[in-house]
Amino acid sequence: MRSPRRCSRNGCPRQAVATLTYVYNESTAVVGPLAAFAEPHTYDLCEPHARSLTAPRGWEVVRHEGEFEPPPPTTDDLVALAEAVREAARPAPRPPQDDQNHPSTPPAASSTSRRGHLRVIPPTH
Repeated sequence: MRSPRRCSRNGCPRQAVATLTYVYNESTAVVGPLAAFAEPHTYDLCEPHARSLTAPRGWEVVRHEGEFEPPPPTTDDLVALAEAVREAARPAPRPPQDDQNHPSTPPAASSTSRRGHLRVIPPTH
């Protein structure tokens, strides 16, 4: 399940339910339902901040009149999370060894291995 987006206001821990967008050429601030994706130059707001937003003098505020509701969780998010966990848990393939009696040791410089954006750091004994 997706991590809920938080209000963009400093220090506000509440979940976002609305998106604020500025239309500069029309001097308008638009507060509407939460956008499907966070985008640059928009701000996610909780309900109290969405309802109490004021604009500078000379600007107009266009506000959604209905109820602000958090978006429902989607199964796509759950499937993506499950796939990421499965991929991270998959063991790294072992390199083929020439002689089973004398396994090769990795060079000292490669004490960590990389898989995608994750690094596996071996335990120290």
